[in-house]
Amino acid sequence: MDKRKSLMGSKPISNPLSVAGKLAAMGAAGVLGAIGAKFLGRFIVNKVHDDFLKILTSDLYNENIWEAVSSTMRIGPQVVLETELRSDRGKLVERPMGPVNQFPSLDDLKFNFAQINTLPTEVDTEIDFSVTIGKYAKKPLRLNQFLMLAPMAYGVALSKPVKIALAKACSAAGVAYHTGGGAPLMEIIDYADKVIFQYGRGNWPIPQEVLLKCHAVEIQLGQGAYGGVGFLMRSNEVNEQLRKAFNIPKGQDLITRSRQPEVQSPEDLKKLVDKLRNITDGVPIGVKIAAGKYLEADLFWICNSGADFVVVDGAEAATKGSPPILQDDFGVPTVFAVDRAAKWMEKHGFKDRVSLIACGRIRTPGDALKVKALGADACQVGSIALVALSHNQVHKPLPFEPPTSLAWYGEAYADQFDIETGARSLQNFFESCKLEMAEGIRALGKTSLSQVCRDDLMTTNEMYARALNIPMVYDAFDPMAVQPQKIKRLKL
Repeated sequence: MDKRKSLMGSKPISNPLSVAGKLAAMGAAGVLGAIGAKFLGRFIVNKVHDDFLKILTSDLYNENIWEAVSSTMRIGPQVVLETELRSDRGKLVERPMGPVNQFPSLDDLKFNFAQINTLPTEVDTEIDFSVTIGKYAKKPLRLNQFLMLAPMAYGVALSKPVKIALAKACSAAGVAYHTGGGAPLMEIIDYADKVIFQYGRGNWPIPQEVLLKCHAVEIQLGQGAYGGVGFLMRSNEVNEQLRKAFNIPKGQDLITRSRQPEVQSPEDLKKLVDKLRNITDGVPIGVKIAAGKYLEADLFWICNSGADFVVVDGAEAATKGSPPILQDDFGVPTVFAVDRAAKWMEKHGFKDRVSLIACGRIRTPGDALKVKALGADACQVGSIALVALSHNQVHKPLPFEPPTSLAWYGEAYADQFDIETGARSLQNFFESCKLEMAEGIRALGKTSLSQVCRDDLMTTNEMYARALNIPMVYDAFDPMAVQPQKIKRLKL
């Protein structure tokens, strides 16, 4: 038998050289084909592009596709989208994660640099971050962190794994954990070290053991993204798991009332403060409000109620979902709300007795240090904490679902959130912010968070200069007006 015959039959094997030649020819044809396809593709794309550009630059506006772009730019993409949503169903639109409009923000504030007139602090100097909330309370809340967690509710907003991760991260980083106004589950609270309990406006019972576990209580009268408006979750939207968590009977709606049920007049607030102080045996009792036109009048009633702290939520604050009108068109921006509150409390003798906590679009260590300089004793962070918490996990719902579907209760990707990864990421964020704030304090030539004040600020915005009573960056500094004796000695 011919050795070149196939083992599977009697057909001779082709000449190897001829096979190689055929393969080479096929490869060359493939390369030429690919080159040809490339140039053909380029030709087609170029032809389509040129024809489209010619039409775009010659059609009048009543026929021109660009009219859609210019009208959208004029109206605004966000407004166009929300108009479509309103038109589609005729129902209330609820936007998550806060306003998109540009408010006057903390970005226009700048800090001083200590150089030689004031010397910077040495790099190895430890910065004192001690914070006391409710210093005259029987049991003051003592922390070593300026940042606190903002209230975010379980069930009506966040999932249980996300709440557990928040509690674990706060405990590890020395940050005060906030329960939010949802279902008060002890199995979540037990993961936290320092706990602020939100005494909300809901129609569900509050377990006594939860109040006894907390280190401070925050009476919620309103919030920046919602004001004092209430909301309703129909009983058919409340599953058995949530019903058990909220401890409400089947058929009952979940209702957050517009008013605090126990505060039907300004005078009633003192009764509630006293009641909660007695129940908790003296932990700090505070009040949270959205900053409005009559901020000082609200502060009058709060400070005279015996409250130990007040949380002022600026107009930029976020929530799981609220009507765009309340986010975009109501409230006082955080920078002015904190300034007004601090000035009023100082003027009327409450600054030392009642702690001021700032909230509303505080995103960075710089933002936090700026509200401290304006007079805040601490600040709450919410949206940015969720961003940090989702580090290395945000890819899970993308590109088919929004990133928030990883955090919201009952959403498609909520069960894919990893607690330990989230807790570690948020802990890192809190610790990094503290280190960065320490560098800023050293750059000011100071050694303590408590030393940071309004004198450290200047601004690039003339409205801010007038409203906040701080200098513009272009205002010349006259050392003779501030340090005449030092300057005279130097001249001698």
